[in-house]
Amino acid sequence: MPGKSQAIALRTRLLAAMLGPLLGAAAIIGVGGATLISDVVRRTNDRVLGGALGAIAETVQVERGEVTLDLPPAAFGMLENSERDNVYYRIAVGGALLTGYADLPAPDPATMTVDQPRFRFARYRDQGIRIAEVKRMLPRIAQPVVIQVAETLDNRKTLAGQLTIALLLGEVALVGVAVLLLRPALGWSLRPLARLRRTVEARDGNVRADFSPLDAGPLPNELQPLAIAFDHMLAQLDTATGGMRRFTADASHQMRTPLSVLRVQVELARRGSHEALDEIADAVQRLERLVTQLLALARAEEGGVSPPLEAVDLKEVSQAVIGRLINQAIAADVELNLDAQDGASYPVQAHRTLIFEILANLIDNGIRYNRRGGAVTVALARSDSDITLSVQDDGPGIAPENRSRVFERFFRAAGQTGPDGTGLGLAIVQSAAQRMGAHVSISNAAPGTRISVRFPPQPST
Repeated sequence: MPGKSQAIALRTRLLAAMLGPLLGAAAIIGVGGATLISDVVRRTNDRVLGGALGAIAETVQVERGEVTLDLPPAAFGMLENSERDNVYYRIAVGGALLTGYADLPAPDPATMTVDQPRFRFARYRDQGIRIAEVKRMLPRIAQPVVIQVAETLDNRKTLAGQLTIALLLGEVALVGVAVLLLRPALGWSLRPLARLRRTVEARDGNVRADFSPLDAGPLPNELQPLAIAFDHMLAQLDTATGGMRRFTADASHQMRTPLSVLRVQVELARRGSHEALDEIADAVQRLERLVTQLLALARAEEGGVSPPLEAVDLKEVSQAVIGRLINQAIAADVELNLDAQDGASYPVQAHRTLIFEILANLIDNGIRYNRRGGAVTVALARSDSDITLSVQDDGPGIAPENRSRVFERFFRAAGQTGPDGTGLGLAIVQSAAQRMGAHVSISNAAPGTRISVRFPPQPST
């Protein structure tokens, strides 16, 4: 789709994740190898240069009080190489030149240790050179004798360059082979994921949705949590769709009765039966109540992202619901009461619409299944950690064996007296409370029934 970024393929991600560290390691090895090559070349050539220096220094002697030497050709032969480096030498007694290149950079004899050769880089005739030098003290000669041998650096640079290129070529070959081997290795590693995908895709052609657990064969440890989570989602979908199927079947069954009554009574009305009109009105009222409660249950159980909780005063909502149902209570000769502290508020974090549905259904049940002259009391109680809303009636109560089922959809106790109902009121209460994190409980009020809704601990204000 235009404007929508495309995710990078998993194979590409893994290849980049593997090649990144490999290239980084190759770069580190390259830098370290180049440094090691430079050091090895320097040490090797310094050993040869030091050998030539030692051979020349051994010929320096004292004859008749004068310093003499005999330059051996073999000393300079050691320094011959294919790059034809220039070789320079200088022998001086104190500050006086005995033989050699007078302008060769001379050291400070005071900084040198007797008979301890040392090496240094210098510039001579616009070229870089490596100098090996040693200081000797001869008998009957007061001034130190300094012997120097130097060579240019062409051979060193050529050798170091060749070794570095060989190292780089080896690293390039290693990375290339790694890339060639990584792609099939990644394909092999991703086979379980492809098998899992094919297992899911195989269910696309099923006429009926299949929510059974996946059977993708043995999976690596990294994919097992994904398969488990997918199986869990399938189980939730199975539960949801199963509940939806049951809900649809129950709802159609419940709606069939008033619709059948309507059809029969319409036929009777056509024949002139006046009582049929009352039956039609009653059936329409029952159907309207059923549809209303089905919609309320759907709102209480609707999925998706819920709107954020808001501060709701239970006392204010209770007064509003009592005001709406007061006429129904008067018609049924039932007294409606609100038990709450004067001037106090009962704020909770919830949804006002859902609390209204909870109270409306609880009070409606209390009125419908009460005795004439009875009472329905809405009580609000506060503790240190939570707030409890309860609705109590004076009716016949609920048998203990039925209390665990009264929150089921369309459940009505066998032999229950009183006006017809849909069996959805307490299911709406349960679902709405769960969406807000509240807990619903039912108890015997002797006489009657008390249903309490306890809201979770409220944040301090």
